[in-house]
Amino acid sequence: MSLYKQAKDQLVKGRDRAVARIFGQAYVPSGLSELHHYFRIYGSINFRAEKQEDGSLIGISENFRYGSIITRAQNSNELTEKIKDAILTAFEVPSSYSKEAAVHRVDQQEYAFA
Repeated sequence: MSLYKQAKDQLVKGRDRAVARIFGQAYVPSGLSELHHYFRIYGSINFRAEKQEDGSLIGISENFRYGSIITRAQNSNELTEKIKDAILTAFEVPSSYSKEAAVHRVDQQEYAFA
């Protein structure tokens, strides 16, 4: 993740905390609630990895109810991180909320909400 994106996400999170202090309540991005609801209702999202001619890997969702999630990486560790980020992006959750989202790998092909 680029330094610019990390800084931007932290600014968004800081703004959200400031708004929560003003109104005296905890702030939760709507996408985070939707993400939690999706995994509670439909369960985990399965991905298959396809190796490309150039050696890179493409992760493609197999059972995402709202379309497809597709991402590309150079190795399996990077693919795991990119899939987590792609899931957050699909629900419009800033990556600065990745810890709160707690999307994790269940097994070789499944990702779920903790």
